[in-house]
Amino acid sequence: MNTVMFTFIASLTLSILLTALNFWLSQTNPDADKLSPYECGFDPLGSARLPFSIRFFLVAILFLLFDLEIALLLPLPWAVQLQYPAMTLVWSTALILVLTLGLVYEWIQGGLEWAE
Repeated sequence: MNTVMFTFIASLTLSILLTALNFWLSQTNPDADKLSPYECGFDPLGSARLPFSIRFFLVAILFLLFDLEIALLLPLPWAVQLQYPAMTLVWSTALILVLTLGLVYEWIQGGLEWAE
């Protein structure tokens, strides 16, 4: 048996064993106190199951999209050592331009306005 197959079988066996052990040893006896929402020791003022505003999710998704540019632009200082550093500059400029156009579009559409 080769090393890859042994590693696959060992990791599969270990994960199944640990999952079964978790189900076997865990205590599942929820009561009303554990299932109630906690608000600093006070009784809840409203329902804890109210849906969030869709505006919150839109802002969160926009943050994630524009935050990914850091991960894409992080290797740029090392890219100047490539054979064609000018091509790296062109691609990074294109990426920043697309992200800037997306930000301007969201700004014009009012996606960044929290309160109306």
